[in-house]
Amino acid sequence: MNDLALRDLTKRFGPVAAVDGVTLDIPGGKFICLLGPSGCGKTTLLRLIAGLEDPSEGRILVGDEDITDRPAHRRDFGMVFQSLALFPHLSVGDNVAYPLAIRGRPRAERERRAAELLDLVRLPGMAGRRIHQLSGGQRQRVAIARGLAVDPSLFLLDEPLSALDANLREHMQVELRQLQTRLGVTTLVVTHDQKEALTMADLVIVMDKGRVQQMGAPMEVYRDPANAFVAGFIGSSNLLLATLLDRTTVEVAGRRILLSPEDRVKAEPGPVLLSVRPEDVRLAPEGLLARVTFVRDLGESVQLVLDQGGREMTALFAPRDRPAANVGDEVRLAFAPGGVVVLRP
Repeated sequence: MNDLALRDLTKRFGPVAAVDGVTLDIPGGKFICLLGPSGCGKTTLLRLIAGLEDPSEGRILVGDEDITDRPAHRRDFGMVFQSLALFPHLSVGDNVAYPLAIRGRPRAERERRAAELLDLVRLPGMAGRRIHQLSGGQRQRVAIARGLAVDPSLFLLDEPLSALDANLREHMQVELRQLQTRLGVTTLVVTHDQKEALTMADLVIVMDKGRVQQMGAPMEVYRDPANAFVAGFIGSSNLLLATLLDRTTVEVAGRRILLSPEDRVKAEPGPVLLSVRPEDVRLAPEGLLARVTFVRDLGESVQLVLDQGGREMTALFAPRDRPAANVGDEVRLAFAPGGVVVLRP
C-alpha cells in the first residue's frame, strides 16, 4: 500500500498562506486525522491532496509517483464532502454508483457495486430509495459508500460528521473506524473535534496557521505536546508560567517544585510554561496554594475549578477519589509524576 508524501506544500490566496510549507510522510493503510481550529488550513490541505486546489509551491507524491499536476478525476481518490453533496434527483443506488457512471462503467457493474457498498455500510436493500427519505445518519453512510465506489487508494473526508447530533456522531465515529480497519484503505479525515480525532485516529496531525504543529499517535500528542498551542488545543490543559531553574526544578508563584524523572522538559533554563492535564493535578499537604471557586459533578468525574494566584486551574478526579473540598476552601496542589511537560513560553 503506497504512502503519501507532501514536500514543502504551500497554497497562497493573495498574500495569505493558507498552507505554509507543509512536509509530511503519511503511511499507507492508516487512519489519519487532520486536526485544528477553523481557518488553520486543514481543509485547504485536504483539497490540495484531492486535486481540487493547485499548490502555489511544493509536491505531492504517492509512493514514488509525483501526482502534483494530475487532475482530481485521475487521482483514484475517494472523497466525502462536509455538505455530503448527494444528488436529490437520484436514487440511493445511483448516488453510490455515480463515480462509476462518470467513468463509463456498465450499468450491471454499477448496480452490483452499489449493492455491495450499501451492504458494507449497513444499508442493505435501500438502493431504490430517494435521499429525502433517509435520516441524517443514513445519508452519511450513502456519502461514505459513494466515496468508496472506485476502490480508492486514498479516502478523504472533510468534517464528515459535523452535522450529526452528539449521540449519532459518536456512533458514526466507531462505524467509520471499524469500516476503515476492515478495508485497510488509507483514510485522511479533517476535523476540529479533538475527541473525534483521539477516538478514531492512528495518527493525529495538528495544524495552526497553515503549518503542522505536531504529528503523532493520539496519546503521544495528548500526553507529550510539542508546544503550548498543541497543549492548549488538544483536550484541556493547565498552562502555568514558571521558571526552569535546572533540569529537575521549576519555580511557580515563588515556590520550587521538583520534577520527576517521568516529566518531559522541552525548554532551556529560564521562563517556561508548564502544561499539566487536569487529571494530573492532585491535592497534597504541601504545594501550590489555591482556592476552590467551583465544584462540578460530571457523573464519570468530579471537576474542581481553582484560583491559583489569579490564574484559573482545573483538576479532575474519579468519583471514588472525590476530595473533601468545597467552594471557598483553600487547598494545596501537586502534580502527578509524569504529568508535567515543560515548554518554551
